Amino acid sequence: MAKSLLIISRQSPWSGPGAREALDIVLAGGAFDLPIGLLFLDDGVFQLAAKQDARALQQKDLSANLQALPMFGVEELFVCADSVAERGLDPGALSLAEARVLAADEITALIDRYDQVITL
Repeated sequence: MAKSLLIISRQSPWSGPGAREALDIVLAGGAFDLPIGLLFLDDGVFQLAAKQDARALQQKDLSANLQALPMFGVEELFVCADSVAERGLDPGALSLAEARVLAADEITALIDRYDQVITL
């Protein structure tokens, strides 16, 4: 049986390659039927903010990759409630409506549930 993998994405979409790399790992894992989950934590929650304009920064938009996650079999999507609140985002307006919003104690239990964890 394949080991489960949790990717924790902590970078905003435009602060460097971390956000894109996290999504690439998750999409690749999903394509190979790896039991995989994705947690948006800290500034990583900005990836889910609506109406971002990547062109203003001359970068590629990550929203298409985010919307492709279910098509790759990635259904374990999570968002840190504290990170969303600290950054003034509305949990109901996040671009991944299917992502579960978790409290801090639930995140600890989530991490314990996976065999391997990668933080980007």
